[in-house]
Order: sequence, then C-alpha cells, then structure tokens
Amino acid sequence: MEYRDWAPIYDRIRAEFGFPFEREAASADALEARAGERLAEDPLDRLRPVLAGQTVVVCGLAPGAGAPPLWRLPADTAPPILIAADGAAERCLAAALVPAIIVTDLDGPVASEVAANRRGSWVVLHAHGDNRPAIEEWADQFPGALAGSWAGPPRPRLLNVGGFTDGDRAVLLAEHLGAARILLWGFDFRRVDEPDPAHRARKLAKLAWARRILSEAARRSPARIDLWLPDGRQVPYGDGEPESTTR
Repeated sequence: MEYRDWAPIYDRIRAEFGFPFEREAASADALEARAGERLAEDPLDRLRPVLAGQTVVVCGLAPGAGAPPLWRLPADTAPPILIAADGAAERCLAAALVPAIIVTDLDGPVASEVAANRRGSWVVLHAHGDNRPAIEEWADQFPGALAGSWAGPPRPRLLNVGGFTDGDRAVLLAEHLGAARILLWGFDFRRVDEPDPAHRARKLAKLAWARRILSEAARRSPARIDLWLPDGRQVPYGDGEPESTTR
C-alpha cells in the first residue's frame, strides 16, 4: 500500500480514537533522535531482498496461539520467512525460532525483541502518539539491524506502507515488498488478554480496524493471503474468514 492510499484511512482512525497528529510527529522525532543513524536509511530498499518473492509467515499474539508450527509446512518447499508482531517474538524464541523481522511498537516483552535483534532479526520500531516513553527507554538498546516506521508521511529513515496494529502492519509490509504468499498465524479479532473492561473494549475496537485492513489487503493484493488454522488448514483470507485462528 502506498502512503497516498493509506493516509485517508488513518485520518479516520485518528478521528475515531482521538489520536493527535502532533503527538504522532513528536514520537517520530523522538525515535529518530534516540536511534539516530542506526535506523536504516531507505529502509524499504534494505528489507525488500528479505521478502520479495517469498512465502512469509506473520506470527500474531492471539491468546493460546504459541509459535507457528513450521514443521507442518511441506518439506520440499523453501523455508518461509518469519515475521513476528511485537510480543509474538518471545513465543518464537521460546520455540527456537528467530524471526527474520519483528514489527513492534514496544508495548510487549521488549527484552525478547532486543535478544532476537542481537541474534539477527531486523526490528522495525514503530512510533505513535502513545509510545514515546517506551521509545525513550528502548530505542537505543537494540544492537542489530533497525528500521523505523510511523503513521505519517515517509521520511528517509521512517517507512509507512500502511497498517494500524503490529499484525496488520507486518502483513502490509510483506505485501508491499513483494511477498508471494502470506500466512497469518496467531490472529484473533475477538479475544484479547485484557481484564480491564474499558481497555479490552478499546483493544477490540483496534482489532476491528485490523480485520478491515487485512480484508481489503486480501482483496487487492497480488500476494496470496491465507489464514493458517490450528488444525493445519490454510484458508484464503476474505470476507468469510474466521475471526480467530486459534480455535
């Protein structure tokens, strides 16, 4: 997705959730200042060779999902490229899987993401209006390859190919950079691990947007986007898709 196509959608999201654009820009500035030249310049050019033409597994953080069972994939095909959405990186490392890319806004177990980055994972750090304190704490602690992203117009060191939550941002990144097929593991749009009713309702509202974004991506994308279900089935993502890949 190009920024010109994504910007009007994010304007609607900002209006619904009350995200001041000035706070988005302040966090983006903080990310650039904190990570400095360690953020890859022209990050899309750096990440394209990792994803172009590949089968990509995007691992989400749905309750009970665990790490993706890569051993279930056909043995006679090339190994897939693994992208972890934020806290899913911890689940992957626990299963001895090092993601090629981690897409994160730093609201999960960040120490695991730092560890994966040290072991070779690209980390795409996302700046938004609510995570400036996390950026200030963590952005300079990643020892490996880094890219930056934010919700505004792309900058030389900050990409924006669309997406709202870590999971759908990861999918749109893979799609934008030419992945041939994208498998979604651990995506659930109706359940969250959040005991507080108000926070749970807000998270579910965000996931509703993620579902819409992915449905649109599946309709227009040249990449094949499938849900990978716990029983091993891989079904096309579309208007009739299950709301959960964990049951």
